[in-house]
Amino acid sequence: MASSDQIRLLLIEDVPQVAQYVRGLLMAQSQIKLLDVLTDGGRAATQIPELRPDVVIVDALLQGRVKGMQVVKQLHEGGAGLPVIVLTVPQQPVDPDPENGIHGVLSMPFSGYDLISRVSQARKDHDASGAGAASTMIAVFAPKGGVGKTTIAFNLAVAAAKLGSRTVLVDGSIQFADLRSLLRVPADAASILDLPTDRVSESDLAEVVWRDPSGIDILLAPPRLEMAEMVTPRDVEKVLSLLRRLYEVVIVDMSVALDELNLALFDRADTILEIVTYDSTTIHNTIALADTFRTIGYPPTKVRYLLNRADSNAGIGPDELTRALGRVPEYQVRSEGQIVVTANNQGVPFVLSNPEAGVSQDLERVAAALLLPQRTAVGAGAR
Repeated sequence: MASSDQIRLLLIEDVPQVAQYVRGLLMAQSQIKLLDVLTDGGRAATQIPELRPDVVIVDALLQGRVKGMQVVKQLHEGGAGLPVIVLTVPQQPVDPDPENGIHGVLSMPFSGYDLISRVSQARKDHDASGAGAASTMIAVFAPKGGVGKTTIAFNLAVAAAKLGSRTVLVDGSIQFADLRSLLRVPADAASILDLPTDRVSESDLAEVVWRDPSGIDILLAPPRLEMAEMVTPRDVEKVLSLLRRLYEVVIVDMSVALDELNLALFDRADTILEIVTYDSTTIHNTIALADTFRTIGYPPTKVRYLLNRADSNAGIGPDELTRALGRVPEYQVRSEGQIVVTANNQGVPFVLSNPEAGVSQDLERVAAALLLPQRTAVGAGAR
């Protein structure tokens, strides 16, 4: 399992022997990462926003000022939005009760298999219910440069904001900082490197994101090429966890590479929006990448193709492209180069500067197709 798929676990336990037993069971595996052990249940409400766990285990026998089941109640009533597993003993049974914040029960003694299975199932059930799907993450990627990827990502993010979604755009081109160039951001503007390296809070993020005049927030890449190696996949992973809690839509403008960082981003994304054009090299690389995605195990529905400059086929017909991809591209965006280039040179999104243009209408349809069904599904799951 890729590191980006790890389940982040917080244990609230005041018996050292139990805490050490859990640590030992998790030490030899990579599926679950134990973030911390809190011995004081009263600290849970303040520590959870900082630690950002995916699952919480609470000992029902927790002593202290705030008892175990009080912690469970507080987390539920406080809207933590996390699956909680209650740890207990056979003499004091507890029943699962998701409506009251108990998403699983683990009775001592338990094995490593029991622990991992219960935590994994709680996370899976929580995500399937829609309760954990508070945001949508779209990774905008192209297997070749020069196909309009960054322009698409920027305008797609603005189109998402126009639909009423709180949106953040992440410059995933860590080495070359494509968004800095496109938007002509000042060299001294803060970047992901200005965030803390241990725990990132909402206030930290608020001081770093670039507030674009278009109405979206942008997390920028470092301003200089040599700074890129200071950003690790784990840094990006931590930030994305927070972004997905704060924003309804997270769009990542990815680099043209198949490295550790991009693979982590692919894993976390709900949708990979792959940009293709009527270009033989782009098509060849797209086919190669599709084989890689199949090997990784991504379902076909995770990848959506966007045909950019769809009205400029350059000698390659739609049928030839469809045969190469194995399906018709889900979305098409026309070229209208003068409108796009003029907007790019001004550092503004064409969906705002020229909303009536065909290319703007195309991008807004893409945003609606990608986001509105998911927002409806989340709303239905929450009822």
